Amino acid sequence: MPIPDDVTGHEIDKDVQQELQSLPKGLAEDVARNLVMVAKLLDEDPEQAYAYSRIALRLASRVAAVREAAGFAAYANQKYSEALAEFRAARRMTGSVELWPVMADCERGLGRPEKALEMAGAPEVHKLDKASQVEMRLVAAGARRDMDQIDAAIVTLQSPELASNSVQPWTARLRYAYADALLAAGREDEAREWFAKVVESDKDGSTDASDRLAEMDGVEFVDALVEDDEDADAEQVARAEAVMDAKDTEDAAYTKDAEDVEDSEGAEVESAGSHDVESDDDKH
Repeated sequence: MPIPDDVTGHEIDKDVQQELQSLPKGLAEDVARNLVMVAKLLDEDPEQAYAYSRIALRLASRVAAVREAAGFAAYANQKYSEALAEFRAARRMTGSVELWPVMADCERGLGRPEKALEMAGAPEVHKLDKASQVEMRLVAAGARRDMDQIDAAIVTLQSPELASNSVQPWTARLRYAYADALLAAGREDEAREWFAKVVESDKDGSTDASDRLAEMDGVEFVDALVEDDEDADAEQVARAEAVMDAKDTEDAAYTKDAEDVEDSEGAEVESAGSHDVESDDDKH
């Protein structure tokens, strides 16, 4: 697959570059450039990212960073079985537990929420950093909801991180999950309060909390561009109908004129015929 010339491979993290040093130089550069494409396209074009990850995997399947990238590309395309296999391979190579939450979420994707909950209670969770522990909590709450245990999901999300007033990278997502669970439980007033807190902490607009809040308040947004398009379409239809009406009127007038001409010509012929008869009578 083509890779833009401005992608050199040096854009990847230094840790990954170090891993790739075990490969021949030319091969390492090719793998690095494909990994850069995976990272660039993962959010905007997951299918393309997946295609690049497969190339990197074919070139260097024994590199943990490649297996991890392939796992995330498969995960973004909802290929959960494949993603889980790649994450497990990366974990065996590195011994790291940082992929534990996303591995548990793959179990959810495969329809095994019980397995995800089992992983949420495993000793590996205690080895995770704070951000990954919050991610694990989100996965566990999602697993509870998969099992229709809404109240249990709410309790799972109740934590010091949720109650904290400080805004961290995970704050908006944690509050959003909590608000959504409250709404699913029919606790609308509390849900509205927490959606409002999400809006306060979601500075980059990564969630649709403001839309959810407006929906709860009965506010309906109208897309001005769509409205303009509809007005333009209505105007075009009106113009077309006017043209058709004018054409119909013109056709009717033309038909009337034609009928008048025919009547006139018929009258003349009849008159001429009567004169001929009279002339013959005169001869007799």
